[in-house]
Amino acid sequence: MLIVGLTGSIGMGKSTTSKLFMEAGVPVYDADAAVHQLYEGEAAPAIEAAFPGTTADGKVDRTKLSARVVHDPAAMKQLEQIVHPMLGASRQKFFADAEAAGAPIVVVDVPLLYETGGETRVDAVVVVTTSTELQRERVLARGTMDAAKLDAIIAKQMPDAEKRKRADFIVDTSHGLDPVRARIRDILAEVVKMPKRRT
Repeated sequence: MLIVGLTGSIGMGKSTTSKLFMEAGVPVYDADAAVHQLYEGEAAPAIEAAFPGTTADGKVDRTKLSARVVHDPAAMKQLEQIVHPMLGASRQKFFADAEAAGAPIVVVDVPLLYETGGETRVDAVVVVTTSTELQRERVLARGTMDAAKLDAIIAKQMPDAEKRKRADFIVDTSHGLDPVRARIRDILAEVVKMPKRRT
């Protein structure tokens, strides 16, 4: 089974591309969604123990937790030490289930793939991109973030140009869904010819 890493900066269209891989019949592991699930169950008691007052009704209050750890690198590291092993276990279960189902290819959707060295754990990397203008327009249209917060997030992410340089495949989401669907078909045809390379 080949593992394809899917990544891209905020507002590039990664979530949409991820859905289109699923539409094409490829199992997709969504790291963000997995974290959400952990916060609503398994991870909540350990997070409450480490950061009292950050959960309610057995679920993590993301706003309170974020306020507690965002400016404190030691707290952030502590949180990662709680969540990462659980995430690893959920990812392994996903791989085992996909393999048992006979999937030839799976996609792992990881926003900070390069930033966390995740490219060594996959066989190929797909980077989702669009123009800077469209990126900003999309994110600000969500109404959940202002320009300053967006700039802070972009500053933490590897520059799009650098991601594109390192990618095996690039998906440009600037021109609607059909070109993306066609590109995914091409990628799936190419990936199966590639050697496994994860370490």
